[in-house]
Amino acid sequence: MPARLALHGFVDAHSHAFQRALRGRTEGRDFWAWREAMLDLARGLTPERVRRDYAETYRELAAAGFTAVGEFHYLGLPEAEAAVEAARDAGVELVLLLAAYGRGGLERFRQDSVTAYLSQVEALRESGTQVGVAPHSVRACPRDWLEEVGAYARREGVVLHVHACEQPREVEECLAEHGLRPVELLAEAGCLGPRTTVVHATHADERELDLLGETGARVCLCPTTEADLGDGFPPLEGLLARGIPLCIGSDSNVRIDPLEELRGIDGTARRRALRRDVVSPERLLEIGSQEGAAALGLEEWPGIEIDLEHRSLRGVAPDDVAAALVSGCGADVIARSRDG
Repeated sequence: MPARLALHGFVDAHSHAFQRALRGRTEGRDFWAWREAMLDLARGLTPERVRRDYAETYRELAAAGFTAVGEFHYLGLPEAEAAVEAARDAGVELVLLLAAYGRGGLERFRQDSVTAYLSQVEALRESGTQVGVAPHSVRACPRDWLEEVGAYARREGVVLHVHACEQPREVEECLAEHGLRPVELLAEAGCLGPRTTVVHATHADERELDLLGETGARVCLCPTTEADLGDGFPPLEGLLARGIPLCIGSDSNVRIDPLEELRGIDGTARRRALRRDVVSPERLLEIGSQEGAAALGLEEWPGIEIDLEHRSLRGVAPDDVAAALVSGCGADVIARSRDG
Protein backbone atom coordinates (compact mmCIF):
# COMPACT_ATOMS: atom_id res chain seq x y z
CA MET A 1 0.00 0.00 0.00
CA PRO A 2 1.33 3.51 -0.80
CA ALA A 3 2.28 5.64 2.20
CA ARG A 4 -0.46 8.13 3.03
CA LEU A 5 -0.99 10.79 5.68
CA ALA A 6 -4.56 11.52 6.77
CA LEU A 7 -5.35 15.18 7.41
CA HIS A 8 -8.38 17.40 7.88
CA GLY A 9 -9.65 18.55 4.50
CA PHE A 10 -8.82 22.10 3.51
CA VAL A 11 -11.68 24.57 3.74
CA ASP A 12 -12.22 27.30 1.17
CA ALA A 13 -14.00 29.91 3.25
CA HIS A 14 -14.46 32.39 0.40
CA SER A 15 -15.17 31.43 -3.21
CA HIS A 16 -16.74 33.17 -6.20
CA ALA A 17 -16.86 30.12 -8.46
CA PHE A 18 -18.03 31.94 -11.59
CA GLN A 19 -14.91 34.13 -11.58
CA ARG A 20 -12.78 31.09 -12.48
CA ALA A 21 -13.67 31.99 -16.09
CA LEU A 22 -11.64 35.22 -15.77
CA ARG A 23 -8.31 33.49 -15.06
CA GLY A 24 -5.57 34.58 -17.43
CA ARG A 25 -7.46 37.61 -18.72
CA THR A 26 -5.27 40.68 -18.40
CA GLU A 27 -7.62 43.59 -19.09
CA GLY A 28 -7.98 46.04 -16.25
CA ARG A 29 -5.16 48.07 -14.74
CA ASP A 30 -6.55 47.82 -11.18
CA PHE A 31 -9.28 46.20 -9.10
CA TRP A 32 -11.96 48.57 -10.32
CA ALA A 33 -11.24 47.95 -14.00
CA TRP A 34 -11.08 44.19 -13.36
CA ARG A 35 -14.46 44.54 -11.64
CA GLU A 36 -16.01 45.79 -14.89
CA ALA A 37 -14.87 42.61 -16.65
CA MET A 38 -16.33 40.60 -13.78
CA LEU A 39 -19.65 42.40 -14.09
CA ASP A 40 -19.73 41.72 -17.84
CA LEU A 41 -19.25 38.02 -17.13
CA ALA A 42 -21.92 38.00 -14.44
CA ARG A 43 -24.54 39.55 -16.72
CA GLY A 44 -24.76 36.48 -18.94
CA LEU A 45 -24.88 33.70 -16.34
CA THR A 46 -27.92 31.44 -16.23
CA PRO A 47 -28.86 28.76 -13.68
CA GLU A 48 -27.92 26.10 -16.22
CA ARG A 49 -24.49 27.62 -16.80
CA VAL A 50 -23.95 28.06 -13.06
CA ARG A 51 -24.81 24.41 -12.45
CA ARG A 52 -22.37 23.26 -15.14
CA ASP A 53 -19.47 25.66 -14.51
CA TYR A 54 -19.64 25.59 -10.73
CA ALA A 55 -19.59 21.79 -10.70
CA GLU A 56 -16.40 21.90 -12.77
CA THR A 57 -14.78 24.45 -10.45
CA TYR A 58 -15.87 22.54 -7.35
CA ARG A 59 -14.34 19.37 -8.77
CA GLU A 60 -11.07 21.28 -9.21
CA LEU A 61 -11.33 22.51 -5.62
CA ALA A 62 -11.97 18.97 -4.36
CA ALA A 63 -9.06 17.56 -6.36
CA ALA A 64 -6.81 20.21 -4.78
CA GLY A 65 -7.89 19.18 -1.27
CA PHE A 66 -10.64 21.72 -0.59
CA THR A 67 -13.40 19.46 0.72
CA ALA A 68 -15.66 22.25 2.01
CA VAL A 69 -16.48 25.56 0.34
CA GLY A 70 -18.12 28.81 1.39
CA GLU A 71 -19.65 30.16 -1.80
CA PHE A 72 -20.14 33.93 -1.49
CA HIS A 73 -23.04 34.19 -3.91
CA TYR A 74 -24.63 37.30 -5.41
CA LEU A 75 -26.06 36.19 -8.77
CA GLY A 76 -29.67 35.56 -7.74
CA LEU A 77 -31.79 32.95 -5.97
CA PRO A 78 -32.26 30.48 -8.87
CA GLU A 79 -28.52 30.57 -9.44
CA ALA A 80 -27.96 29.96 -5.72
CA GLU A 81 -30.06 26.81 -5.96
CA ALA A 82 -28.01 25.77 -9.00
CA ALA A 83 -24.79 26.29 -7.02
CA VAL A 84 -26.10 23.97 -4.31
CA GLU A 85 -26.82 21.31 -6.94
CA ALA A 86 -23.36 21.78 -8.45
CA ALA A 87 -21.65 21.24 -5.09
CA ARG A 88 -23.71 18.11 -4.53
CA ASP A 89 -22.67 16.78 -7.94
CA ALA A 90 -19.00 17.57 -7.24
CA GLY A 91 -19.03 16.02 -3.78
CA VAL A 92 -17.97 19.05 -1.76
CA GLU A 93 -19.53 20.32 1.46
CA LEU A 94 -21.11 23.69 0.66
CA VAL A 95 -22.15 26.60 2.82
CA LEU A 96 -24.05 29.11 0.69
CA LEU A 97 -23.12 32.63 1.81
CA LEU A 98 -26.01 34.51 0.26
CA ALA A 99 -25.08 38.12 -0.41
CA ALA A 100 -27.26 41.03 0.66
CA TYR A 101 -26.99 43.67 -2.05
CA GLY A 102 -28.99 46.84 -1.59
CA ARG A 103 -27.36 49.17 -4.12
CA GLY A 104 -24.77 49.32 -6.88
CA GLY A 105 -23.53 46.36 -8.88
CA LEU A 106 -25.98 44.78 -11.33
CA GLU A 107 -29.74 44.63 -10.99
CA ARG A 108 -29.58 40.85 -10.72
CA PHE A 109 -27.40 41.19 -7.60
CA ARG A 110 -29.87 43.37 -5.72
CA GLN A 111 -32.86 42.59 -3.52
CA ASP A 112 -35.75 45.05 -3.28
CA SER A 113 -35.41 45.32 0.49
CA VAL A 114 -33.58 43.77 3.40
CA THR A 115 -36.82 41.97 4.22
CA ALA A 116 -36.82 40.42 0.74
CA TYR A 117 -33.20 39.38 1.27
CA LEU A 118 -33.93 37.67 4.57
CA SER A 119 -36.88 35.90 2.96
CA GLN A 120 -34.45 34.42 0.43
CA VAL A 121 -32.20 33.27 3.27
CA GLU A 122 -35.16 31.64 5.00
CA ALA A 123 -36.26 29.88 1.81
CA LEU A 124 -32.81 28.36 1.36
CA ARG A 125 -32.61 27.29 4.99
CA GLU A 126 -36.03 25.65 4.78
CA SER A 127 -34.82 23.66 1.76
CA GLY A 128 -32.05 22.15 3.89
CA THR A 129 -29.23 24.24 2.47
CA GLN A 130 -26.47 25.31 4.86
CA VAL A 131 -26.65 29.10 4.68
CA GLY A 132 -24.76 32.05 6.07
CA VAL A 133 -25.72 35.70 5.72
CA ALA A 134 -23.37 37.92 3.77
CA PRO A 135 -23.83 41.67 3.49
CA HIS A 136 -21.71 42.07 0.38
CA SER A 137 -19.85 45.16 1.58
CA VAL A 138 -20.40 48.59 3.08
CA ARG A 139 -20.61 49.84 -0.51
CA ALA A 140 -23.49 47.52 -1.38
CA CYS A 141 -25.44 47.65 1.90
CA PRO A 142 -26.86 50.80 3.52
CA ARG A 143 -26.43 51.05 7.27
CA ASP A 144 -29.99 49.94 8.04
CA TRP A 145 -29.43 46.78 5.98
CA LEU A 146 -26.26 46.04 7.95
CA GLU A 147 -28.15 46.48 11.20
CA GLU A 148 -30.99 44.15 10.13
CA VAL A 149 -28.67 41.45 8.78
CA GLY A 150 -26.46 41.63 11.87
CA ALA A 151 -29.49 41.28 14.13
CA TYR A 152 -30.75 38.28 12.11
CA ALA A 153 -27.36 36.56 12.35
CA ARG A 154 -27.27 36.97 16.13
CA ARG A 155 -30.87 35.86 16.57
CA GLU A 156 -30.58 32.79 14.34
CA GLY A 157 -27.00 31.84 15.22
CA VAL A 158 -25.80 31.79 11.62
CA VAL A 159 -22.41 32.88 10.33
CA LEU A 160 -21.98 36.34 8.80
CA HIS A 161 -19.38 37.05 6.10
CA VAL A 162 -18.61 40.45 4.58
CA HIS A 163 -15.97 42.02 2.31
CA ALA A 164 -14.26 44.93 4.05
CA CYS A 165 -11.15 47.10 3.61
CA GLU A 166 -10.10 45.43 0.38
CA GLN A 167 -9.41 48.71 -1.44
CA PRO A 168 -8.36 52.24 -0.35
CA ARG A 169 -11.20 53.74 -2.40
CA GLU A 170 -13.70 51.64 -0.47
CA VAL A 171 -12.33 53.05 2.80
CA GLU A 172 -12.46 56.61 1.48
CA GLU A 173 -16.06 56.27 0.29
CA CYS A 174 -17.14 54.81 3.62
CA LEU A 175 -15.52 57.69 5.49
CA ALA A 176 -17.24 60.18 3.19
CA GLU A 177 -20.68 58.61 3.68
CA HIS A 178 -20.59 57.56 7.34
CA GLY A 179 -17.62 59.29 8.94
CA LEU A 180 -16.41 55.80 9.82
CA ARG A 181 -14.05 53.26 8.32
CA PRO A 182 -15.62 49.98 7.10
CA VAL A 183 -14.86 47.82 10.15
CA GLU A 184 -15.92 50.66 12.46
CA LEU A 185 -19.24 50.84 10.62
CA LEU A 186 -19.69 47.06 10.85
CA ALA A 187 -19.05 47.25 14.59
CA GLU A 188 -21.59 50.05 15.12
CA ALA A 189 -24.15 48.18 12.98
CA GLY A 190 -23.82 45.03 15.11
CA CYS A 191 -22.19 42.91 12.43
CA LEU A 192 -19.05 41.90 14.34
CA GLY A 193 -18.83 38.90 16.63
CA PRO A 194 -17.37 35.40 16.98
CA ARG A 195 -19.44 34.12 14.03
CA THR A 196 -18.32 36.96 11.75
CA THR A 197 -15.68 36.61 9.04
CA VAL A 198 -14.31 39.76 7.44
CA VAL A 199 -12.89 38.99 4.01
CA HIS A 200 -9.55 40.64 3.13
CA ALA A 201 -9.15 43.44 5.73
CA THR A 202 -6.16 44.43 3.60
CA HIS A 203 -6.34 48.13 4.45
CA ALA A 204 -7.70 47.87 8.00
CA ASP A 205 -6.03 50.29 10.38
CA GLU A 206 -4.99 49.72 14.00
CA ARG A 207 -8.37 50.72 15.44
CA GLU A 208 -10.17 48.38 13.07
CA LEU A 209 -7.85 45.53 14.00
CA ASP A 210 -8.57 46.27 17.67
CA LEU A 211 -12.30 45.96 16.96
CA LEU A 212 -11.82 42.63 15.20
CA GLY A 213 -9.79 41.35 18.13
CA GLU A 214 -12.19 42.64 20.78
CA THR A 215 -15.27 41.09 19.13
CA GLY A 216 -13.70 37.73 18.27
CA ALA A 217 -14.26 38.16 14.53
CA ARG A 218 -12.21 36.22 11.97
CA VAL A 219 -10.40 37.39 8.86
CA CYS A 220 -10.34 35.41 5.63
CA LEU A 221 -7.20 35.99 3.57
CA CYS A 222 -7.14 35.16 -0.15
CA PRO A 223 -3.47 35.64 -1.12
CA THR A 224 -3.58 34.47 -4.76
CA THR A 225 -6.52 36.73 -5.60
CA GLU A 226 -5.21 39.64 -3.54
CA ALA A 227 -1.92 39.37 -5.45
CA ASP A 228 -3.63 39.01 -8.83
CA LEU A 229 -5.76 42.12 -8.26
CA GLY A 230 -2.97 44.19 -6.72
CA ASP A 231 -4.96 44.63 -3.50
CA GLY A 232 -1.90 44.97 -1.27
CA PHE A 233 -0.52 42.99 1.66
CA PRO A 234 -2.70 42.07 4.66
CA PRO A 235 -1.69 43.63 8.01
CA LEU A 236 -0.37 40.29 9.23
CA GLU A 237 1.69 41.67 12.10
CA GLY A 238 -1.40 43.27 13.61
CA LEU A 239 -3.62 40.28 12.96
CA LEU A 240 -1.17 37.86 14.53
CA ALA A 241 -0.33 40.12 17.49
CA ARG A 242 -4.01 40.35 18.41
CA GLY A 243 -4.64 36.63 17.97
CA ILE A 244 -7.33 37.28 15.36
CA PRO A 245 -8.33 33.89 13.86
CA LEU A 246 -7.43 33.51 10.18
CA CYS A 247 -8.76 31.31 7.40
CA ILE A 248 -8.22 31.13 3.64
CA GLY A 249 -10.30 31.48 0.50
CA SER A 250 -9.74 30.89 -3.20
CA ASP A 251 -11.89 33.98 -3.94
CA SER A 252 -11.74 34.59 -7.72
CA ASN A 253 -10.23 31.13 -8.25
CA VAL A 254 -7.41 32.52 -10.37
CA ARG A 255 -5.46 29.67 -8.74
CA ILE A 256 -6.85 26.60 -7.01
CA ASP A 257 -4.31 25.38 -4.49
CA PRO A 258 -4.76 25.62 -0.70
CA LEU A 259 -1.05 25.15 -0.08
CA GLU A 260 -0.28 28.15 -2.24
CA GLU A 261 -2.75 30.25 -0.27
CA LEU A 262 -1.04 29.19 2.96
CA ARG A 263 2.38 29.80 1.45
CA GLY A 264 1.24 33.32 0.57
CA ILE A 265 0.40 33.99 4.22
CA ASP A 266 3.64 32.44 5.41
CA GLY A 267 5.81 34.28 2.89
CA THR A 268 4.21 37.64 3.63
CA ALA A 269 4.64 37.13 7.38
CA ARG A 270 8.33 36.24 6.93
CA ARG A 271 9.12 39.15 4.63
CA ARG A 272 7.41 41.68 6.85
CA ALA A 273 9.00 40.33 10.05
CA LEU A 274 12.40 39.79 8.38
CA ARG A 275 12.67 36.35 9.94
CA ARG A 276 11.51 32.77 9.46
CA ASP A 277 8.96 30.71 11.41
CA VAL A 278 6.58 33.55 12.16
CA VAL A 279 3.63 31.17 11.84
CA SER A 280 4.32 27.51 12.55
CA PRO A 281 3.56 24.95 9.81
CA GLU A 282 1.07 23.24 12.10
CA ARG A 283 -0.74 26.52 12.68
CA LEU A 284 -0.82 27.22 8.96
CA LEU A 285 -2.48 23.85 8.33
CA GLU A 286 -5.06 24.71 11.01
CA ILE A 287 -5.71 28.04 9.25
CA GLY A 288 -6.31 26.10 6.06
CA SER A 289 -8.68 23.59 7.63
CA GLN A 290 -10.17 23.88 11.12
CA GLU A 291 -10.27 27.68 11.13
CA GLY A 292 -12.06 27.71 7.79
CA ALA A 293 -14.57 25.17 9.06
CA ALA A 294 -15.23 27.33 12.12
CA ALA A 295 -15.75 30.35 9.85
CA LEU A 296 -18.43 28.41 7.98
CA GLY A 297 -20.03 26.96 11.11
CA LEU A 298 -19.05 23.40 10.17
CA GLU A 299 -18.37 20.75 12.77
CA GLU A 300 -17.75 17.95 10.26
CA TRP A 301 -16.33 17.96 6.74
CA PRO A 302 -14.46 15.38 4.62
CA GLY A 303 -10.78 14.74 5.17
CA ILE A 304 -7.92 14.22 2.74
CA GLU A 305 -4.88 12.00 2.35
CA ILE A 306 -1.39 13.19 1.39
CA ASP A 307 0.75 11.04 -0.89
CA LEU A 308 3.97 10.70 1.13
CA GLU A 309 5.68 9.08 -1.86
CA HIS A 310 5.09 12.11 -4.06
CA ARG A 311 8.33 13.50 -5.51
CA SER A 312 7.86 16.72 -3.51
CA LEU A 313 7.96 14.76 -0.25
CA ARG A 314 10.49 12.09 -1.15
CA GLY A 315 13.20 11.94 1.52
CA VAL A 316 11.41 14.33 3.92
CA ALA A 317 11.60 13.23 7.56
CA PRO A 318 8.22 12.53 9.20
CA ASP A 319 8.63 15.45 11.61
CA ASP A 320 9.21 17.83 8.69
CA VAL A 321 6.22 16.86 6.54
CA ALA A 322 3.99 19.72 7.72
CA ALA A 323 6.69 22.28 6.95
CA ALA A 324 7.44 20.65 3.60
CA LEU A 325 3.77 20.73 2.62
CA VAL A 326 3.52 24.47 3.17
CA SER A 327 6.94 25.48 1.89
CA GLY A 328 7.51 23.16 -1.04
CA CYS A 329 4.42 21.34 -2.28
CA GLY A 330 1.53 21.95 -4.60
CA ALA A 331 -1.96 20.53 -4.55
CA ASP A 332 -0.83 17.52 -6.60
CA VAL A 333 0.39 15.91 -3.33
CA ILE A 334 -3.28 15.34 -2.45
CA ALA A 335 -3.85 11.63 -2.97
CA ARG A 336 -7.60 11.73 -2.53
CA SER A 337 -10.40 13.02 -0.35
CA ARG A 338 -11.74 10.70 2.29
CA ASP A 339 -14.96 10.63 4.27
CA GLY A 340 -14.81 12.77 7.42
